[in-house]
Amino acid sequence: MKLIDTHCHLDFPELSVEIEAVLERARKAGVDKFVVPGVSVDNWSAVLNLCSGHAGLYPALGLHPCFLKGDHADDIALLAATLKDNDQIVAVGEIGLDLFIPDANLQQQLAVLNPQLALAKEYQKPVLLHVRKAHDPLLKQLRQLKLERAGLVHAFSGSEQQAREYLKLGFKLGVGGSVTYERASKLRRLVAELPLESFVLETDSPDMPLQGYQGQVNYPERVVKVAMAVAKIRQQPLADVIEVTSIQSSKCLGLL
Repeated sequence: MKLIDTHCHLDFPELSVEIEAVLERARKAGVDKFVVPGVSVDNWSAVLNLCSGHAGLYPALGLHPCFLKGDHADDIALLAATLKDNDQIVAVGEIGLDLFIPDANLQQQLAVLNPQLALAKEYQKPVLLHVRKAHDPLLKQLRQLKLERAGLVHAFSGSEQQAREYLKLGFKLGVGGSVTYERASKLRRLVAELPLESFVLETDSPDMPLQGYQGQVNYPERVVKVAMAVAKIRQQPLADVIEVTSIQSSKCLGLL
């Protein structure tokens, strides 16, 4: 069973300038599927072009809460049109709420998030959620909307109770480089205690470097090290972690 990196920004310049080498190293390491989220209208075309030109790359499109500027009605309309016309898109994302950033405006973020969630429901797509310091308000929106396909909570950082609420709604929890740090005690405890089927693996390349790689560009090949950390924490065979998380990723995102 091969690994899946459920969240990697392969269109970002740190990776796109050497994309063939990046993919070759990842595949040699045992990674054969990569989900590439869009974060704003400015990079949607790059994401779609990159994914259409390489086997095993799957695009998602969305408006990231950290990149919002004013009214995004035209962007939402473009997202709707693109979802209608392009079956290549596997998810709506990266979308969500971020109350960690300076001058965060919850109402502005909700005004952009909610129509994207509605589009995901209309087109029966899962969502890739970005959430920082905002799990409770986001869970409230998800309970009200009742998405048919649910999705993934990227780089989950919430409490056990919040984790269980996402799982009740059908979501999977994304685990990345943070789990390799011993100081991430809350996350590591969740990884140890919740069913393995709760999790999917990711790198968030080129960001979120693993323990031992601080200050360096992150690469999708290192999702193998994330899997190894999960296996060690859970005291389970690495092969089991790879198989179960890859199956969950494929089911959730409809990856062929």
